[in-house]
Amino acid sequence: MVTPEVLVILDGASEPRAGPRRTSLEQACTPALDALARGGVLSRVRTVPAGLPAGSEVAIPVLLGWPPPVAMDRARIEAAAYGVDVPAGARAWRVDVLAADGRREAAPGVRRAALALRAGAPGHAVRPLAGHRLLLVGPAPLPGAAQATGLRVWPDGGAVPRTLDASTVVVAARGACAGVATLLGGRVVVPDGATGDPGTDLGAKARAAVDALAAGSRRLVVHLGGADEAAHARAAAAKVGFLERADRELLAPLALAVERAAGTLRVCPDHGCDPASGAHDAHPVPCLDWTAAGAGAGGSDPRRLTERAVAGLPVTDLTSRAPVAA
Repeated sequence: MVTPEVLVILDGASEPRAGPRRTSLEQACTPALDALARGGVLSRVRTVPAGLPAGSEVAIPVLLGWPPPVAMDRARIEAAAYGVDVPAGARAWRVDVLAADGRREAAPGVRRAALALRAGAPGHAVRPLAGHRLLLVGPAPLPGAAQATGLRVWPDGGAVPRTLDASTVVVAARGACAGVATLLGGRVVVPDGATGDPGTDLGAKARAAVDALAAGSRRLVVHLGGADEAAHARAAAAKVGFLERADRELLAPLALAVERAAGTLRVCPDHGCDPASGAHDAHPVPCLDWTAAGAGAGGSDPRRLTERAVAGLPVTDLTSRAPVAA
């Protein structure tokens, strides 16, 4: 009998510790996660390879088993996530629309940027994605007029190998994890109501994950992006609130399903994101591994999945494995 392996990626949930300030993981009331921590094993893991920027385009492939030699191309990721075809001889660009203070622009600013790009990049299709993101598809190079002030154009990335297959089921909204998993060869399930934002339908994700386990999935990944999006918006209370919702609406029912399937469960952020600045960070993150065989263990052990709880542990480097040749 093959033991099902489940990974829950809490995107951007971790934070750098600063003195006595409590991080979002410390502030959140997470009884389901706490119970798993009492019966599981905590570790401190590195998810961002040295020299690469902290972000989902780097850390998610690491958690999926492929440490990339360079940051993956966000445009290719978005195109894969949304099923956008990039014709031969063309390429895609992911464009982030940012305000003067670096914050993500709201819908009116994004619409203005889309109009400006259509005028500055004739012959290119401009597709709105979620939130502040746009996708351009057309001939290269991108005209200089399209690279206007306030737009961040992501650079091209390297080749991506097919390291997964349909036996890996990824439950996610359309976005980074869905695109990375598609490019790596996994099977992606996007439940109705899954947005990747703090208001996403976590119940729909939980049901999709439980159904995948019931159908015999042996490797299951569930991506939750709400904590990262709240931190980017510098909404500290919203980040804590999302972690509490994730605990109640997804982790609690999923842990029961993993226990019934006699499986293993890993809960891990892909990287940190500080709601004080809205910026990612590459510090090692706390990680929890739990097995159904250990269910009920731990008793009154006070361990929790927090940065402080793992601060004294050695760092396990998930990025040190040699990348698979494309």
